[in-house]
Amino acid sequence: MALPTIRLRGGMLQGGMAAPEMPAASALADDVPAPSIPIQINALQALCRQVFGFRLAMIALGAPFALARAGGQFGGWLVGAAVVFSFVGSYAMLRDWEVFGPLLIKYRSLMGVDLVFGSVLLLTASPDSALGYATVCTPLLAGLLYGWRGAGIFAAIQILLLAAAYSAWAERMASPASTLLISGFCVAAGIIGVTLRNLMFRFGTATQALSEANARLAVTDAVEGERARLAREMHDSVAKTLHGVAMAADSLAQSADRMDPLTVKHQAGMVARSARRAAAESREILSDLRRQANYEGGGVAVADELAARLADLGRRTGISTAFHPLGGGPVPTVPHAVARHLLTIATEAMENSHRHAHASRVTLELGLVGGVLRISVLDDGRGLPVGISLDDLRKAGHFGLVGMVERAAGIGARICIGRGRSAGGTEVRLELPVAAFAPAGVVTSSPLLN
Repeated sequence: MALPTIRLRGGMLQGGMAAPEMPAASALADDVPAPSIPIQINALQALCRQVFGFRLAMIALGAPFALARAGGQFGGWLVGAAVVFSFVGSYAMLRDWEVFGPLLIKYRSLMGVDLVFGSVLLLTASPDSALGYATVCTPLLAGLLYGWRGAGIFAAIQILLLAAAYSAWAERMASPASTLLISGFCVAAGIIGVTLRNLMFRFGTATQALSEANARLAVTDAVEGERARLAREMHDSVAKTLHGVAMAADSLAQSADRMDPLTVKHQAGMVARSARRAAAESREILSDLRRQANYEGGGVAVADELAARLADLGRRTGISTAFHPLGGGPVPTVPHAVARHLLTIATEAMENSHRHAHASRVTLELGLVGGVLRISVLDDGRGLPVGISLDDLRKAGHFGLVGMVERAAGIGARICIGRGRSAGGTEVRLELPVAAFAPAGVVTSSPLLN
């Protein structure tokens, strides 16, 4: 489900040491190790869709020839079924690549089934029809999806089918030139497919590494910024207050024997009030980390903290609440500075559901999805005004959502605020790669969930 209106990804790339020069990869080099399925799907999406679009056009042009030359009622039904299967399969891949692409990558036999139906059309329509050129798509797709081995196997099978089709139509064809030309195209298409596959996989892997590096750098910046903020606040508030307490206590100790009891009582009261003020300032600075903090592990149990805040919201307001953990493994502890922003954003979203949306139910979803920590706050309230933007909110003096977006940007997270899953409701979804707060050199992963 797409969440419209507000989308922002934070983080920036900082300079560093230049990477060592790598030798140029040969077009005939071994296959690039296949990355995760999501990277494969995204990297090959545009190329595969274009190939299926070309294949659709060739099937549409060549199908009438195949149907016209089908012999007998059984042959007509067979060719008709092959046309429908090939056309619908290509259209499904073109339209819903995200759904069917993973199946085609995982189960290579599906390409073989498609090849069987395509051979029926080729044998009935002859190699010099438009369907002859559609056969080039098979080794091209095999190269894109399966690498050198897949391209070699499917190109060889396709050339054999072309030879069989030419043998069946040799008496009506002037020369084998067109068949030989298409066979050469099949070999070239397989090589091109593998070359593009390796190029796109290298690019996709580099893009993912860059995204994780950006997120990690953003988290590092957030940690440093939090340290600087705490240092400023401790210096400007707690440290000054404690310094005043110390001075007042010293003065009281030095002159207590020369003062009347009322004056001593008054100064002692001032010391007590100053000490309480210092304690209140300290609690204010550390209030967002007061529960379930794992100081030995250096992180905060975000799941426990959010569950406690959701339950507290329900007790205070009477709103029905629900906590739904997402699959993908246990939620890791999060560094204090990052957890502070995550908890503040989620808490602000829950409070907005009560104060502004007047919701009767608030649901919190938390877990790992594809190596990303996802926090979603959903309600059944009246939702956001149509066409609202961050600029409009700033001008109107409403800084709650603006602050949430800015906090997400500060830690390299992606935040989506928009229409929820219930009519009129709102969803606030926050996503942060787990690699962003993992120690350098540690690879984190989790199963892909959709």
